[in-house]
Amino acid sequence: MDEKNFMTAEGLQKLKERLEYLKNEKRQEVAQKIAEARSYGDLSENNEYEIARSEQAQVEEEIFELESKIKSAEIIDNKKVSTSKVNIGCRVSITNVKTGKSFEYKIVGDVDSDPINGLISNTSPIGAGLIGKKVGESVTIKTPAGAVEYKITKIKAS
Repeated sequence: MDEKNFMTAEGLQKLKERLEYLKNEKRQEVAQKIAEARSYGDLSENNEYEIARSEQAQVEEEIFELESKIKSAEIIDNKKVSTSKVNIGCRVSITNVKTGKSFEYKIVGDVDSDPINGLISNTSPIGAGLIGKKVGESVTIKTPAGAVEYKITKIKAS
């Protein structure tokens, strides 16, 4: 069974648009590069041909990955998000126990992840550590700088 890829409807739309671009425009562009490179003659010493073939492989790999993500998409319905514990689609406020510094994050799927704007993936160290926890609970997250303890102060629908 495929693993579910949690995302918003907007995230799914972005994936579909990217897939459409790759299939209808980028494939043709790369095919033209290959045809042009072939016209240069001997393929065994044709650097342009090798580069174009490599680009073609990258495009096909991305198409495959996007199709897989779209096929296993699970849309997050913010109206159905429970706030009794941290889950995908909710906003969670946490406080660093040692420093007292507070943060607010929305837990999202990988596709919608944007840490700079407070959207963290459910598979990120912080997101995975918070999933399933309740207000008042503490969680220790392993970071590159070492383990950090956070206390969950609020969970709300977004």
